[in-house]
Amino acid sequence: MAENKKKAVAQEAVQEEGFIQKNLKKIGVCVAGLLVCVMAAIGANYYFDAQNKKAAEALYPCEQLFQKGDFEKALNGDGQEVLGLLEVAKKFGRTKAGNVAKLYAGLAFAQTGKFEDAEKYLKDFDAKGDEMISPAALGALGNVQAELGQNDKAVETLKKAAKKADNNVLSPLYLVQAGEILEAEGKAAEALKLYEEVKANYRGSLQGQEIEKYIQRVK
Repeated sequence: MAENKKKAVAQEAVQEEGFIQKNLKKIGVCVAGLLVCVMAAIGANYYFDAQNKKAAEALYPCEQLFQKGDFEKALNGDGQEVLGLLEVAKKFGRTKAGNVAKLYAGLAFAQTGKFEDAEKYLKDFDAKGDEMISPAALGALGNVQAELGQNDKAVETLKKAAKKADNNVLSPLYLVQAGEILEAEGKAAEALKLYEEVKANYRGSLQGQEIEKYIQRVK
């Protein structure tokens, strides 16, 4: 009886604070924003590689549309000057810029609520050699899996993303997201382990500064 009451309280708290799956997409917007910043920082590596020049030139206007929030046009182009992320990924998929187009496409699909398509492109993105992007890509995939109701996969993906990132920005974010999914399923003990990891390793992060309330909520 006590355990059932504890589970109900945990689930109610999660729902009241808006951390059930229907709101994970909003959190994912922050992830997309981080990715834009990361890609902008390393973009020159793609644009100045002669082998990827054509792909990079085709990708650039799609990136601009993505950053403006015009996800449909970013995905499909305008039939004139903008090729579109899907076509860039298809035509130049083996190039670095074409590979990045897959990631952008996955994020764009997520922002338009097409989560199955988002999962496909995020999985197809090859993060090898991109240690800055790879954790954020995994985090985005975890959010998409949660939207699809693949909770176990989502938790494992987010935990993997947190470990891969190993920094004060992304790691605590993903650990808390995974914990929130576990809470929504009534798995308070498992959520507590993740919250305690944030407290122990990422106390100075944004999530770490308010992690105590999460811990108290599931105890």
